[in-house]
Amino acid sequence: MNIAELDLENAEHLALTKAEWRFAEGLVPGEPNGGLVNLMSDSSARLADYDDSGWDVCENIQEIVLSGLCFGWYRITVTLPEEVDGKSIAGSKVWIRTCIDDYGEVWVDGEIDLAFGESGRGAASGFNTEQRVVVSESAEPGAKHVIACLAINGPLARPGGGIFLRYAKLEFESE
Repeated sequence: MNIAELDLENAEHLALTKAEWRFAEGLVPGEPNGGLVNLMSDSSARLADYDDSGWDVCENIQEIVLSGLCFGWYRITVTLPEEVDGKSIAGSKVWIRTCIDDYGEVWVDGEIDLAFGESGRGAASGFNTEQRVVVSESAEPGAKHVIACLAINGPLARPGGGIFLRYAKLEFESE
């Protein structure tokens, strides 16, 4: 299994994927109290067609922001390149690999992997747990994919520090 990787913090790799990170505070950005309401049914910030154009461009996903019990969204739209490290990515399996401090969800094109009993998929699976989520089963150069990461500060009953992404990588697997 051949793996090529793009670092979604590296300016060259961001340019290759025509991508930039955006950030907005809150479970529902722009809503009072960060959109936190009892029995809320969803946050539209997870959806692929959500308009994040008014959000701040995030130059450093590792910068700690906010404090206390807080939520924030990191979003990026990547365009799959023709090649990575001189090799065609066509047909390869594409993954996003990240670690959201402290808890997080990873949504790809508005969907989340909720595989029962699987660790590290899209849903929050533990304090500072690495997540590796499928972006595409068969890469098509030029295809665009929206990756939305919800960050939650923890532990929930006594959160310390703030939220950030420890890293974010796109991985391409081929046989």
